[in-house]
Amino acid sequence: MKRGSLRENTLAAVLIAMTVALSILVVIPIPATKGMVTLCEVGIYTSAILYGGRMGFLVGGASGFLIDILTGYPVWCLFSLVIHGTQGLAVGYFTPQNNKSIKTMIVPLLIGSVIMVVGYFFATALLFGWPAGLASIFSNIIQVGFGMVVTLSIVGSLAKLKPNLV
Repeated sequence: MKRGSLRENTLAAVLIAMTVALSILVVIPIPATKGMVTLCEVGIYTSAILYGGRMGFLVGGASGFLIDILTGYPVWCLFSLVIHGTQGLAVGYFTPQNNKSIKTMIVPLLIGSVIMVVGYFFATALLFGWPAGLASIFSNIIQVGFGMVVTLSIVGSLAKLKPNLV
């Protein structure tokens, strides 16, 4: 796909919209940090694995920003843009493009997950103090863990249905 093409821009917009919708439909509140657990990682990880780091960065950053705006957490917008964008970039960058087996996707997904957990730890600690930052770690681990499992299921199913896509 040519960079900046209509097809690539449309694909990015659709993936961002799907990630935002998925994240808003399934929300588990976290009272300790006044945050939430969402399925944002599923859209970010799937986009990054299928289309590379650039698409992972676009989908991660834009969807994270939009989710926070739409759900009433504007204080998190810039943090989400940077954290989720970097997360998608890392997953796409470290995923081998010629061999996308489940085994080769685990390390990139773990790298992206660490970026998210550590990023939100520091963001939460900056906004609400170190105890809140520590409290956010467990829920973020649950979020990225669930996102990894669902992503591996989706990408594995896509590989069986249409091998040239993955």
